[in-house]
Amino acid sequence: MNKQYNFENYKLLIQKMLKSNRYIHSINVSEQAVKLAKIYNEDVSKAQIAGLLHDICKNMNEDEQLQWLKKSDIILESSILCQPSIWHGIAGAEYIRHICGITDIDIILSVKYHTIARKDMSILEKIIYLADLTSSERNYKDVDKMRSIVEQSLDKGMAEALKFTVQKLAAENQYICKNTWEAYNYYICYLEE
Repeated sequence: MNKQYNFENYKLLIQKMLKSNRYIHSINVSEQAVKLAKIYNEDVSKAQIAGLLHDICKNMNEDEQLQWLKKSDIILESSILCQPSIWHGIAGAEYIRHICGITDIDIILSVKYHTIARKDMSILEKIIYLADLTSSERNYKDVDKMRSIVEQSLDKGMAEALKFTVQKLAAENQYICKNTWEAYNYYICYLEE
């Protein structure tokens, strides 16, 4: 990590920025990210910070999120612009870079892609994506199965998570952005092993 980040200061920041249930979720994702970082020999402090900050812009209004989105280098294709529910990850990456002073690219990319994923993610990116899906308050059908898979293989976890996500988006007649499709195609082979 480029410098020491103060976890307690970031907790205070997100507590002010997020609704109470989103704040609790962020604490839980941070804890799950630490657990997974220990399993996969990843930097625990980076996982803790990225997990805590992953939803930092979730409760911002859409106009503010869109302004942060426009500062990003991501291609703003129509499938992203038509899904305000995914903007907070991309906006959050820019926010933590510009406002929080975070320069570690792995933390930034982990926040950026925690909702849409991408092909060939780093270990930390996969940990944050999957910690968000398997944090302790999550209670969707088969969450325990997902937690078990994630603790055995990040790549199999990504494949299962993306299958779940793509099926859900398709069932709801939602757009699926290019990054998500590419991630699905990249990781789906791990289901066949």
